[in-house]
Amino acid sequence: MVEERKDGKLDQVKGNVKETVGNLTDDKSLEHEGKKDKASGKVKEATEKASDKIHETVDKFKK
Repeated sequence: MVEERKDGKLDQVKGNVKETVGNLTDDKSLEHEGKKDKASGKVKEATEKASDKIHETVDKFKK
């Protein structure tokens, strides 16, 4: 679970770098790819957070 969150953060960082480089070099394709990577990373991270909360809630009911 923690690994997934790390993957999400890593995707966000990679996306930010790509977007910035695309901006600086006027490479719209790279800039767009960076935006997609950032969005994908945010979704991965949010999904994992939601999954953690669900597991915590289920664990409370098991006790």
